[in-house]
Amino acid sequence: MNRYVKQLLFFFTFTLTCVSYVSAQVEEEFSSALDSARAKEDNKKDSVVFTAKYVRYTNLAMMKLATRTVQVDTSHVNFQYYNPQNQPWNPSINLGSYGLATRDLLFNANKSIGFQSGFHSLERYILDPDSVQYFRARARFSELYSVGFFFDDQVFRVRLAQNITPQWNIGAEYHATNTDGYYLNQDYIDRKGAIFSWYESKNNRYNLLLNGTFNNINSPENGAVVDEGIFNGDVFQDTSSTSNRGYLTRLSGQNANRPYNRWRDNGMFVRQSYFFGRLDTLHAGTQEQEIHPTNAVAHNSSIRQRKYVFFKNEPDNAGAFPLSDVQRVDDTTSITTISNEFTYSFYLRGKGVFKNEAKLDLGFQNDLIWFRDSLTSDFFQNSTVKGKLGYKFSDRVDLRASVNQIVVGAQAGDFLYEANADVLLSENAGNISIGAYSQNKSPEMVFNRMNYTYHQWNRNFDKTKVQNLSFSYTNKKIGFSGKAEYYLMDRYLYFREVDNPTNDEMLLKQITPDQTGNLNLLKVSVGQNFRLGRFHLDNLVVYQKSDAADILAIPEIYTWHSLYYTNKLYNVMDFRLGMDVRFNTPFRSPSYAINVGQFYNDNVGIEYSTYPIGDVWFTGNIDRVNLFLAYNFFNQFAYPRGYYTVRRYPMNDANFRLGVSWKFYD
Repeated sequence: MNRYVKQLLFFFTFTLTCVSYVSAQVEEEFSSALDSARAKEDNKKDSVVFTAKYVRYTNLAMMKLATRTVQVDTSHVNFQYYNPQNQPWNPSINLGSYGLATRDLLFNANKSIGFQSGFHSLERYILDPDSVQYFRARARFSELYSVGFFFDDQVFRVRLAQNITPQWNIGAEYHATNTDGYYLNQDYIDRKGAIFSWYESKNNRYNLLLNGTFNNINSPENGAVVDEGIFNGDVFQDTSSTSNRGYLTRLSGQNANRPYNRWRDNGMFVRQSYFFGRLDTLHAGTQEQEIHPTNAVAHNSSIRQRKYVFFKNEPDNAGAFPLSDVQRVDDTTSITTISNEFTYSFYLRGKGVFKNEAKLDLGFQNDLIWFRDSLTSDFFQNSTVKGKLGYKFSDRVDLRASVNQIVVGAQAGDFLYEANADVLLSENAGNISIGAYSQNKSPEMVFNRMNYTYHQWNRNFDKTKVQNLSFSYTNKKIGFSGKAEYYLMDRYLYFREVDNPTNDEMLLKQITPDQTGNLNLLKVSVGQNFRLGRFHLDNLVVYQKSDAADILAIPEIYTWHSLYYTNKLYNVMDFRLGMDVRFNTPFRSPSYAINVGQFYNDNVGIEYSTYPIGDVWFTGNIDRVNLFLAYNFFNQFAYPRGYYTVRRYPMNDANFRLGVSWKFYD
């Protein structure tokens, strides 16, 4: 029997076994729980049962507006999308296995200004300091999360948070991932973690947020598969093999000579804020209590150290790199950044009234940057002024405008000016949002300077200018969301292979940064969710039209559809059983430059499509436990036999995944 059919049958058998087991257990536990409840009633014992409503958290974005918390998420919705590469609302192209170099499939603008390294290929796996959650828990909160077990991906996370006093909470989280991959040298490893603390004074005026993060990411590089027979248009020629590890790869060093890109990203962050003047309170004395100041000052301070390393120690006999006789490569870039930001916020609202509110934010940020690569070192400094003006009218209209301008420093002249308006028409009619921004952005460091073994350049590109207009409409009543975005970009930067009309082997795989003139992009995203009884059909369609689609290397159409059935077993286990299908039209897929970690447009210009790729899955929840089972790319046993998103790198085969998350409140 075909191995994919066997895997698919195993998935369905395993799912049905789990459901049957849970049904039996639920019935048994229900009877036991009833007996226990009667015993407690008879003994007249009172106890507080802690649930998720007693565990709440905040983050940096929320604390910049007010002291507000939200309840910890216990839902199993979207639990199966554990892989950051395969989020249907933000799909990617990648090298074919968890943890390998990744780039967005859809166009997403980078709205950052100032100094940036330009290394982005492993960003999806980074634990970012700004995303850390700070808890407020009446009982100790802990969570265990695991995916894989005896399968190819083993993703583990543990998190713990506890209030030392009613005003002070501390916590930590730890992530560990080990994957096997599908071809030689695709066994990714990461170790990530964070410690965090939140203190709020008894009078609710002073807040202290503190976190420390560390990331150690080791992403192996195999240079793609040597056997050109595996590539035949868009499909695999060999589908009978039980393992792809028999294929030779261009890089095959093992143990101490294992080729890899390694990122280390460690940092400390401290925010102190103080509210003065009148305090307005919503939901006073409840778990949902919010403290809204009329005046606030804050100071954010952080230090972040990043290190990007590419290593190999073997001859390049199979042509993974530009022609060279170098055997050992140890290219390194190190960046240390110290940032300090001071802000003042003023709110004008009627006493006890939150429907009408005017807000003014003023800020100043200073960044100190130390940069060092394999040959050179440098120091940069930037000073940025910031301003925000907002007005909310009757809970229906929210107007906002912001200015970020670098006034002194290496990237002086960078700016981001933005304006947004949100209008709630009615609960039935939905709401609309209108936005616009203008950006002037300095080239990222990798475009101006590269001193690595196989790639060297010293350029001085112009700033990239971006003008954007957007309009969106959302109606939750009918399950519709739509957004149209227009971009006008001038001096857009990208990487391409050097011109090589004579096919000179000295120039093969040599890349260079380049800059375009004006280019236009229209991006339209439409989501529509349907429901018929217990059956649901969620849909997302994205249309991207550009006069420079080959430069941007993006497909014209991307679609994702999810059909699933929802129900409850014995009113205890909430579950979903469904199937996803995704597809994108053919586009000029980029190649990948290994040692600099960059995707680039090559001179061949091969176009790939994902074909329809299908996944079947099951998610469930019982009290504090979430579970998912998924069989991904189940249609590989029929068609297509395989597919690509990056030239020379076949994507993953059909695979089974199992994940469990368990939350504790005690």
